[in-house]
Amino acid sequence: MASPTTLPVAVIGAGPVGLAAAAHVLENGLEPLIFEAGLAAGAAIEQWRHIRLFSPWRYNLDPAAVRLLEASGWVPPRATAVPYGGELIDYYLTPLAALPAIKARLQTGDRVTAVTRSGMDKTSTRNRETTPFTVRVRHRDGGTRDYAVAAVIDASGTWSTRNPLGASGLPAPGEDAAADRISAPLPDVAGRDRASFAGRRVLVVGAGHSAANTLISLTDLARDDPATRIVWAVRGASAEKVYGGGDADGLPARGQLGSRLRRLVEAGRIELHSGFGITSLTPTDSGVSVEAVDGRTLQVDLVVPCTGFRPDLGILRELRLHLDPAVEAPVQLGPLIDPEFHSCGTVPPHGARVLAHPEKDFYLVGMKSYGRAPTFLLATGYEQVRSVAAALAGDREGADTVHLELPETGVCSTDAGTSFEVPRPDRQQLTPSRPNPPSEPRHD
Repeated sequence: MASPTTLPVAVIGAGPVGLAAAAHVLENGLEPLIFEAGLAAGAAIEQWRHIRLFSPWRYNLDPAAVRLLEASGWVPPRATAVPYGGELIDYYLTPLAALPAIKARLQTGDRVTAVTRSGMDKTSTRNRETTPFTVRVRHRDGGTRDYAVAAVIDASGTWSTRNPLGASGLPAPGEDAAADRISAPLPDVAGRDRASFAGRRVLVVGAGHSAANTLISLTDLARDDPATRIVWAVRGASAEKVYGGGDADGLPARGQLGSRLRRLVEAGRIELHSGFGITSLTPTDSGVSVEAVDGRTLQVDLVVPCTGFRPDLGILRELRLHLDPAVEAPVQLGPLIDPEFHSCGTVPPHGARVLAHPEKDFYLVGMKSYGRAPTFLLATGYEQVRSVAAALAGDREGADTVHLELPETGVCSTDAGTSFEVPRPDRQQLTPSRPNPPSEPRHD
């Protein structure tokens, strides 16, 4: 068996944080091996390329990745411009993935199905820390291969595992049966998916910015096709948290989104149902009947689930993880990101020590490191992987010296639309401060 010191570092996922991890691993003199389940880098973002981010380019570019790109003659976009998801792919991720240093180490269409220690299951302890990992990969041709690696950085995100529509964290009875009446999250209502929504009665479920973007796109569609009807259901008592800070928002794009949504609801162009926790879905001849806890029922043609995401932990079953019981993040990170108490604008910089598990040299990073919390931002992920790469290279001082440059107003907020004082580890109630804008489109 090869020594771990001669083996590559596996990076799972070729989104912004995964490619940044590979860039930092290279800068630290290590060898990355990148597995991407999609057919190209940024495959998950491709699903929402029509959505505009809330933060400008300067907070969406990783420094190590930029250094690689600039060495090839790449010219960065204007730092203050606010990109769409498609621009993030076209002007950043695609050129980055095409660089020889990355391309030679990137395997697309290859899905990681399991991670373990070579020759060991979860119960084996002796020599565990010095035993290489085995990463099992299903290739696009259907074949399966095991790869021996020295360390694993899981940046696979959460896009593939959305939260169910049911109010209790479980799929509502009938949700599976109604699957053909439920769209993908963040559909391209005005473009690719227009035919599915035009002239239909559409229910959007969720109280985040994914819901806001979809609702506004639907009202634009309804202007062209007046037969389109828009219904919005939120679990909370009101939609105030979605409207955000309006003109007081630190980034104009988010403030404009919330203000416009409020005006559309007040004008009656969107039919809002608050306190609507879904208990069942029943397919009908023409659509689906959606019932709430209090017995209210909505008859619609199509449902858009903007209910957030959760991590797929199944591939990590044979690893020794220490996860926060509430949000399923690394246990030291969980109290810092719990969305019931604070926003990501107040999450302190953190790196390898906070992200560590009992399984030495395994790290969850990026959106997946936040578990079920919807408060992640790219700048945080980039600092995570910088620290992790330093730790894997034996640079403990570099790994522990963490920092994070954020806008003066903060970068993002929870769906509550508020920021909070620096969070306390005990999750005690915190004092609201001024609204802060999010860095990324909300998927919750």
